Amino acid sequence: MGEGAALSVYSIAAHRGFADALVAGLVPRYGEQDLGLARLTLLVPSSRAARTISEAFIRHCGATGAAGMLMPRMVTVGDLDLDEALGALLDPLGASDIPPAVEPTRRWLEIAELIALEHAAQGDTPLPGAARLRLAREMARVMDRLLVEEKAPEDLTSQSVLDMLGDLSGHWQNSLRLFARVQARWRGRLDELGAVDAATRRNLLFARATRKWRETPPEAPIVAAGVTSASPALARMLRVIAGLPGGAVVLPDLDLSLSEDAWAELGRAGASPEPGGQTFGARDALTHPQYHLKLLLGRMGVARAEVRPWHRKGLSAAPPARSRAISSLFLPPQASKAWIDLDSDERRLSGVRIMTNATGEEEAQAIALIVREALETPEKRVAVMTADRSLARRVAQHLARWNIDADDSAGQTLSLTPAGRLLGLLAELVSHGPDPVRVIAALSHPLVRKGDDEARREWLRSLRVFDRRLRRQTPAPGLTPLREIARGGGVAEWWDEAEAVIAPLIDDSAAMGLADALDRLAMAAEALAGEAVWSREDGRALGAMVEDLRRLARDIGTIAAPADIADVLRDAMDEIAVRPPYGGHPRVAIYGLLEARMTRADLVICGGLNEGSWPQAPGGDALLAPGVLRALGVPGAEYRIGLSAHDLAGALGAPEVVLSRAQRDAEGPTLPSRFLLRVEALLGRKTADAHRETRIPAMLALLDREADPAPEYPRPMPRPDGRLRKVDVKVTALDRLRGDPYQFYAQEILGLSKLGPLSADPFDDPALRGTLVHKILEAWHRARAVQPDLALVPFATRKFAEARLHPLFTGLWQPRILAALETFGQWIDNAQGEGRSVIASEADGAMKVQGITVRGRADRIDRLADGTLAIVDYKTGPPPKMKQVVAGYAMQMGLLGLIARDGAFSQGAISGEAGKFEFWSLGKDKDKDKDAFGYRLEPVKINKKRTGLTPEEFLPRHADFLDEAISKYLLGDAPFTAKENPDYDGYSDYDQLMRLEEWAIRLSNQQRDEA
Repeated sequence: MGEGAALSVYSIAAHRGFADALVAGLVPRYGEQDLGLARLTLLVPSSRAARTISEAFIRHCGATGAAGMLMPRMVTVGDLDLDEALGALLDPLGASDIPPAVEPTRRWLEIAELIALEHAAQGDTPLPGAARLRLAREMARVMDRLLVEEKAPEDLTSQSVLDMLGDLSGHWQNSLRLFARVQARWRGRLDELGAVDAATRRNLLFARATRKWRETPPEAPIVAAGVTSASPALARMLRVIAGLPGGAVVLPDLDLSLSEDAWAELGRAGASPEPGGQTFGARDALTHPQYHLKLLLGRMGVARAEVRPWHRKGLSAAPPARSRAISSLFLPPQASKAWIDLDSDERRLSGVRIMTNATGEEEAQAIALIVREALETPEKRVAVMTADRSLARRVAQHLARWNIDADDSAGQTLSLTPAGRLLGLLAELVSHGPDPVRVIAALSHPLVRKGDDEARREWLRSLRVFDRRLRRQTPAPGLTPLREIARGGGVAEWWDEAEAVIAPLIDDSAAMGLADALDRLAMAAEALAGEAVWSREDGRALGAMVEDLRRLARDIGTIAAPADIADVLRDAMDEIAVRPPYGGHPRVAIYGLLEARMTRADLVICGGLNEGSWPQAPGGDALLAPGVLRALGVPGAEYRIGLSAHDLAGALGAPEVVLSRAQRDAEGPTLPSRFLLRVEALLGRKTADAHRETRIPAMLALLDREADPAPEYPRPMPRPDGRLRKVDVKVTALDRLRGDPYQFYAQEILGLSKLGPLSADPFDDPALRGTLVHKILEAWHRARAVQPDLALVPFATRKFAEARLHPLFTGLWQPRILAALETFGQWIDNAQGEGRSVIASEADGAMKVQGITVRGRADRIDRLADGTLAIVDYKTGPPPKMKQVVAGYAMQMGLLGLIARDGAFSQGAISGEAGKFEFWSLGKDKDKDKDAFGYRLEPVKINKKRTGLTPEEFLPRHADFLDEAISKYLLGDAPFTAKENPDYDGYSDYDQLMRLEEWAIRLSNQQRDEA
């Protein structure tokens, strides 16, 4: 083939629809009698593109009435971003002269080991396992990026890089050195393996095909369609294809109408202005949708003037004016000044609508409604394009309400699928231990015992019992406390089965083999879910990943700390996209940006047009500074914004287009995409308003049948039957009965109790502190009866150790409690010298009042020197205020005094006149010594106190409070009114049950108006 032969390079304008227009031109040009297109070979960028073109052939047959057609052979050129290999034509079985590609997982793990060796050689602090593997993955990406651009490791030490090295900060210098040294080690390792990187092998295969076709042109025609990758090796192959007999290169959306000035303004695009100069300038318009095409043409050695328009159009073509408007829309900065003089035809975007919604949820609902409406038109095809996977999932969910099953071809990351989530939860147990939240999450996963309804029902029944028991306390780390909780809940047998799965995952060693961790995780997953964990598409993807990673990690000897295992696996699963099996609605598709290339529909909806979503924020290279990339001749990160712009330009060529965004997402207000702002600027304010889609958003409020307005919820005032009212009364519950009767009703009559959280903060758990302190003091008092000289603090320290408390509690609360207990012990010893002795601890007592049993427990009862009793109540928090005692909202001490007088306490049938009441608090007395823990307070008016009840009126007043409450609520028919006494500063456990927020504000407004 002569180098001077004419090149066949074409461009299909955006408005023509690439796949359909391509087929419309290929059939008459390459079709043969009987053979059809069977001799034609189509080189396409990806398997998704091959499927799109196949569908276009089927549509063409239907439109032309053809009975059938032999389609061309389609070969993918491969895409590292999509993890796709080259087709058999480019990578034949006989290509033994080219070394095999190293497995991606092996390369990832091996580079991580080389990073560790390099850090050790330099005397640097070693990176944790997860961070090291994350850095290895990033290094592998950078290596691929350089290899695709045919940059050898020696280029990192070229003069152009060395000249600008001194201008870099220390961070960039260190990153460059580390990358260069690890890459050098990796080259040596590749020589040992006799392999090459996948990107290198791809370049070698392209070069092999290029050489072969140049020397011996194939007899059958070859057409490269939709290939836009600008890698040098691929560009050279495309040039050869363009010069082959019957060969052609067909590019998507190359703007042939762009002026020469605007084309030049795009920048160098790989063409250095002087020999040896930089091929990418600092002012290159990398974000322009035509930039990567200019780079490709430059590397092919093809001038834009040599590219011819493809004059066939597809079945879903838009008016030609659309392409002119798209060209004007994306003019570079200086050329954009021409907007002032643009004719209306060059601004025309008829068929394009702009839709703005308040939230992402409303956007998804609006998009689904547009799709639903479009499907009413027979044969109309709809495509939803978005880079926002969350939006895509919500759109699919909204469509499901109309039984429209829409495939999201971009899929979702493996870590978010059921199988991946189960393995991730088990990995969390390896990394963080058997924390209650993680244990419950793993054991309640939907795949656990799936397939056997009865077994799952029994499993969940025991799990719920265990869950409720866990919410009563904050267990210490480890399996032993959980085992004791399960035994206390009567589900010990169930826990034995669960613990047999969890126990092998718990590893306290400093490091463990990654392969060993995967063995344990796979066994645990199978023990819980059986084959269900591997049976579906996500399970198959997970199984392939685990097997590949386990095999190579064992071969390489990859080691990681148990704390890193969860992060390592999540990172690995995040790299894998699980796509659903095809079979959804034939006229609806949801695409990511990569999957959407070359597709066309009658209606295209571009969703999520916000900055950070479309285009996505360019991730800066963490290893090589932008200046280093330019010196190497590699395009910067902004290059991908240009690809996103090209995706939008192609979508805008559809007959109908909806550009959609939301003003807010889950994180807060959003910024409209720069592309959407250009659309509005090109149209102008008045014209843009005419393009607004307002009908669909307005319909959202009417989409569902409007519910009847809910009646105003009244203030709860339940009046239970008299038989239900006669309940035993606890001395701690009388406060609620007087202050907030509804809470008493909910707790004592309905028997409802608050469900605590799993893994409650042990530092902020008063119930844990109170229960623990009371148990220690009770045990100490009983032991002291046998050992009078037994010291409190050493005894309490031993009890703390036996309790196996949470480390946070041990570190923060235990020292404070011990300091207060030391003070308590001194007070008790001093009191003994004054004739005061402890006669009971944690003593239960009761008395009858108007036929109602009043029960209470005294933390401690002392016998004073004069024979009267002293009642002591231990408080881990502040004691009640004097005004609460006076108002009858802190009645515990007074009622215990009444029980001592009118009833008895069980320990030795203790009874008698109570002459002293004391609160012993473990906190600090802010009015006295602010540094000492432990103080005493009496709830009566003595010494210089200005307010309170005197000792003489203390018990009589409490007796009156008690008689009034019993007569009114338990023996009478008074309603248990919610929040009856605003002065009661009690608990709020039942505020949600009483629906407080629905009536409290309305009630306060009424009271204010009445005032």
